[in-house]
Amino acid sequence: MKPLQQEQPIKLGKPKWLKRKLPTGPEYEEIRKLLKNGCLTTVCQEAQCPNQFECFSKGTATFMILGEKCTRNCRFCAVGNGPDGPPDDTEPLRVAQAIKKMKLKYAVITSVTRDDLEDGGASFFISTLNEIRSQSPGTLIEILIPDLQGNWAALRRIAAARPDVLNHNIETVARLYSEVRPQAIYARSLELLAEVKKSYPRMVTKSGIMVGLGETLEELETAMDDLLQVDCDILTLGQYLQPSRHHLPVHEFVTPQMFADLQDIALRKGFAGVASGPSVRSSYEAGVLYKKALENQSS
Repeated sequence: MKPLQQEQPIKLGKPKWLKRKLPTGPEYEEIRKLLKNGCLTTVCQEAQCPNQFECFSKGTATFMILGEKCTRNCRFCAVGNGPDGPPDDTEPLRVAQAIKKMKLKYAVITSVTRDDLEDGGASFFISTLNEIRSQSPGTLIEILIPDLQGNWAALRRIAAARPDVLNHNIETVARLYSEVRPQAIYARSLELLAEVKKSYPRMVTKSGIMVGLGETLEELETAMDDLLQVDCDILTLGQYLQPSRHHLPVHEFVTPQMFADLQDIALRKGFAGVASGPSVRSSYEAGVLYKKALENQSS
């Protein structure tokens, strides 16, 4: 199989295009204190996202509900493993209050995976959506959900709460699932996105892929085609970074030019919005991509 890049992959040390300054300044500190005082978790912080200050400053933040630990143990993820109790019933209201205080224009709600809950946490997504709409009716809401173990009845309840965007990341290509996401199923993730469109064909759907795990260009294009087959509107592509020595190693650091090429490929294939770059994560430029998807629907 051909490598993603024709040139020799960079094996040692982060390349210069991935080196970014840590967020600082009074605005960032104000947001950090607000989140700490509200005992709230953002995936921006928990998953060590490199874009957190940029997103905060543009009125976007990604909140992680259902606790700080996951029932799964994916080999790429920085989030801790093993929930130690039931979810906090006050969390949806606290998230909504923080969004109101932060005056967010666009809020992203994600969660750890909770396979220990009967509905996979669907009721908490719905409660959080309802609380945000009550507190901040003008805020756009994107939800990034786990696969719910294929519980499509729970999925339909979430979709019925009408998030502006429903996101579910396939994360990697089909061949690498057993290594990268051993407790997930590639076909099930695609089916989730298809199920949403069956009930709500105009709901904007979204997915994301990490690169640098050993996938080939052909495999990435196949994954793009698979997502388009289930009418996925938006795609994000970003560089995988190893959170610790206990996680999967980086196979290659993909160049900014290759990311630009991947964006061109995805747009030519038919995605309404694409964000592709070394530091891109699921919620990067989320509001901009949502507007592009709406424009595509109306054209």
